[in-house]
Amino acid sequence: MSENPTPEIIEPTTQAPRVRAGKISSRHIEHYVAPLEETPLQSVDKVDETAQPLSMWAQAWRSLRTQPLFIISALLILLVIAVAAFPGLFTSTSPTACSLSFARQGPSAGHPLGFTFQGCDIYARIMYGAQASVLVGLFTTIAVVVFGGILGALAGYYGGWLDAVLARLADIFFALPLILGAIIIMQLPAFRENRSIWTVIITLAIFGWPQMARITRGAVIEAKSSDYVMASRSLGLSKFKTLVKHVVPNSLAPVIVVSTISLGIYIVAEATLSFLGLGLPPSIMSWGNDIASAQISVRNNPEILMWPALALSITVLSFIMLGDAVRDALDPKSRKG
Repeated sequence: MSENPTPEIIEPTTQAPRVRAGKISSRHIEHYVAPLEETPLQSVDKVDETAQPLSMWAQAWRSLRTQPLFIISALLILLVIAVAAFPGLFTSTSPTACSLSFARQGPSAGHPLGFTFQGCDIYARIMYGAQASVLVGLFTTIAVVVFGGILGALAGYYGGWLDAVLARLADIFFALPLILGAIIIMQLPAFRENRSIWTVIITLAIFGWPQMARITRGAVIEAKSSDYVMASRSLGLSKFKTLVKHVVPNSLAPVIVVSTISLGIYIVAEATLSFLGLGLPPSIMSWGNDIASAQISVRNNPEILMWPALALSITVLSFIMLGDAVRDALDPKSRKG
């Protein structure tokens, strides 16, 4: 028998295989890899894994405090609130100390804005008139958020017949604009004979809650389908407790934005009603009443009307600017990084 032939050992080659592709040359290409110590990417791309994750509100505040729009509007609003709360700190002149001998006089020492046609100091009346206007806007917003927010949250979370009834009820109030509806309500004997800050607040809240209810309803419907809601339900938490503890807190972002803008709208609505003689009585100082009383001198002395109108415009613009800044900060799509 023949012995088994010795197997031939093939030495591995160090050359790269050549591939023919038309006329393309098959030269060996050397790749350069930089040393690790020369690449600073390991320190640039390093992530601090020990840092606590920021919540939505913390991220919004970090974005807000760097926005000039928010800073300017917040400072103006703080100034208006301080004037409304402590008007005596900004003027030593009584707004009711009027003398016809000073009627329609221009600015003088201690009276930087001049006098009305009744001889009242314009600057003092603006300082003291801020209180009624801000109170109407603030308490109307609170009433609208509480009443409309509760109805909208219940309708959006439970749905069914409650949602259908709320939708039809809101449609009835949406049929009347805010100012037109308030004019009709203020003409009723119970409101016309007892005009005060609270009657104006109740009137504006009656026609302001449907918008807040719809916004809250939409936010609750979006939040109730989240995973954390299903997790809380699977852990045995009741529907109402889930709504209060988890759904409502995560639905506040659009409510806060609309509330901030609505506060300025309600201040304008109060001034409009007072200008028409249907809002606050003349005995209560407000920017709307001052504008209404100054319309008789708009041709000869327009500055008497201009100053309270300017104070009203700056205040309303500040709340609208604040609402825009908060909306941009709470919107994840507009957030950078």
